[in-house]
Amino acid sequence: MAKQKKKGQSGQAKNYITRTQAVRKLQISLPDFRRLCIFKGIYPREPRNIKKAHKSATHSTTFYYTKDIQYLLHEPLLGKFREQKALSKKIARSLARNEVQDAVRLEKYGMPKIKLDHIVRERYPTFVDALRDLDDALSLLFLFANLPSTTAVPAKVIARCQRLCHEFEHYLITTNSLRKSFLSIKGIYYQATIQGQDIMWLVPYKFVQRVTQDVDYRIMGTFVEFYCTLLGFVNYRLYTSIGLVYPPKFDVASDERGAELSAFTLEGRRVAAAVEPKEEPKQMTNGHAQSGNSEELQAQIDQIAQEITADDDVKQDEQTEDPADSGAIDAFTPAAPEGDVLPQPDRTGDAAATLFSTLTFFISREAPRHPIEFLLRAFGCKRIGWDAVLGDGAFTHDETDPRITHQVVDRPSPAQPLPAVQGQEDAKDQSLQVVKPGYIMPGRTYIQPQWIWDSVNEGKLLRADLYAPGETLPPHLSPWIKPTNGQYDPRATLEEQELEGEADEAVDEEDADETAAIAAEKDEDEDEDIDVGDMDVAVSADDDDSEEEEQDKVEETDTFGGFDDPLPDPDSDFDSESQHQKELEAEASGRAVPMVTSVTNGSKSKARKARQTAQVEKDEEIERRKMMMGNKKRKLFEKMQYSNNKRDAEAEKLRRKRRKIERAASASGKRERDIEQNKKVKTYEGMFERVPSREMNDV
Repeated sequence: MAKQKKKGQSGQAKNYITRTQAVRKLQISLPDFRRLCIFKGIYPREPRNIKKAHKSATHSTTFYYTKDIQYLLHEPLLGKFREQKALSKKIARSLARNEVQDAVRLEKYGMPKIKLDHIVRERYPTFVDALRDLDDALSLLFLFANLPSTTAVPAKVIARCQRLCHEFEHYLITTNSLRKSFLSIKGIYYQATIQGQDIMWLVPYKFVQRVTQDVDYRIMGTFVEFYCTLLGFVNYRLYTSIGLVYPPKFDVASDERGAELSAFTLEGRRVAAAVEPKEEPKQMTNGHAQSGNSEELQAQIDQIAQEITADDDVKQDEQTEDPADSGAIDAFTPAAPEGDVLPQPDRTGDAAATLFSTLTFFISREAPRHPIEFLLRAFGCKRIGWDAVLGDGAFTHDETDPRITHQVVDRPSPAQPLPAVQGQEDAKDQSLQVVKPGYIMPGRTYIQPQWIWDSVNEGKLLRADLYAPGETLPPHLSPWIKPTNGQYDPRATLEEQELEGEADEAVDEEDADETAAIAAEKDEDEDEDIDVGDMDVAVSADDDDSEEEEQDKVEETDTFGGFDDPLPDPDSDFDSESQHQKELEAEASGRAVPMVTSVTNGSKSKARKARQTAQVEKDEEIERRKMMMGNKKRKLFEKMQYSNNKRDAEAEKLRRKRRKIERAASASGKRERDIEQNKKVKTYEGMFERVPSREMNDV
């Protein structure tokens, strides 16, 4: 007979362990347990049956895999944690005996240092694994690089995060690995492609950050400690893969002056070895160095050199004639219009390196310098200048330098051109000239910062006049979301996206709303006329008689007069009155009389009925097809219909909102033009009225 199993010895009760049991098993404190789990990448788990895993206990708790906790028993960091605990006891004992110097010495020299190199190697066996997990690391390190120093976030940690982030940005600049960027409410998103892996991270804007107390900086500091080690490994591997020395030289004095990226100096191992002059071997003849070659030997050397150069020219011609040797990737186009579309190759680093290579930029003081500088350098720009207030490391601090082709401005458009001012072409000349606000430099293109981001995402230089200072900028859309069929696209016009008859229906709805609002205002005016000073006005008998006579007249006019009498058309009366009012307003303002070009109500109603009939027929056809489907396909089709209807409703809502905004803008512009025209008419009328009075005075 088989042995009966005891309860709680197998299954979920054996596979899971509570946090309290894990802390007791490892014999460490709860904060150290949290640090160890973050370093090792061990997270809480949710069992399928909490009651079985908790052995019929009902209170909520946190569970871990038993094998994960068993794996932590062999971690070398446990010994370090115990050493730190013992040292903290010694420091507390010294302070209790009032031995302050001993406590300071123990804290400064006796604290064991924790190294996380072996954990990085364990968690990421290959370099590709480390690149895949780099998104969160970069986002958190860039966040801490912009935080102010506090007791919870020391200045040393912030400086280390800034240095690692700048080193990573230098690699992207050198290899032109940056692909896309997007300005959002949260911050600036960047995407880079490194060894075939797409890495995306978020960089916050450089505002004054307020450190709140509801954030546990101990947990975040543990993640930062691990991510700093990880990014150091990644930077070392990336730098050595392209032949650069890591870490690069860092100028502390230049960084204190605000140089940021310019404070680093990159050095290449292969480049340095190729540039270093090699000492020629000296041949000794009878104890003396041979001063020079003989004439015959020199002639042979020249002949061999000519043959080598000729062979190289032939090889270069063969390489240029062979198109298969080019590194460009072919673009695949579908053979049929409705065929499958393959993923197209992304633009290479060579194309990205030459986007801004021929331009020279100057960043104004109000523009964000660091993201603009990083983006321009990553896409090939070598000459970037800015005001001396923004920091050190600029190509030029002279705003009137004639070599500048584009200036990034984030203020209203300057209207007056600057007088002829000669820029300082000599870098040693310290007498810099400043352009006053309201002036522009002739021959220079002024753009807003969004032009740089949109040009990078499009892969080409866009029109600069659309991004001029003071202009309404085009919509800045995410480069990772492509508009699909039926979805609202803010870059396209309303006429391209509207459905058939949608604009007419929207106009009819707005007209109905306007008429309802006018009627409501009239009712309010009538109520105000009746109620004066919160008192009811008594109606006399004469008024009652007049009202009865008017009602009798209305009844006489409403009596049936036969089939030959034409029916009254209130719409035609309203149209004639509105047209007459428009003519009077045009004559008063001195403008041309507008012509009636609107479609008649009959044609509108016929078009509306035709659209409704077509829609009903389409719905009936869909219902007939659904009847022929199976149950599974019909449910899938209904889900597709629901999602499509939801998308269409959202797109229609956005189009309606845009239509109202455009109509309001056009109405306000028309109102302003009418006001200006009325002012001109009044001035002309005043001039004509003053002429006879002068003549009368002369008489």
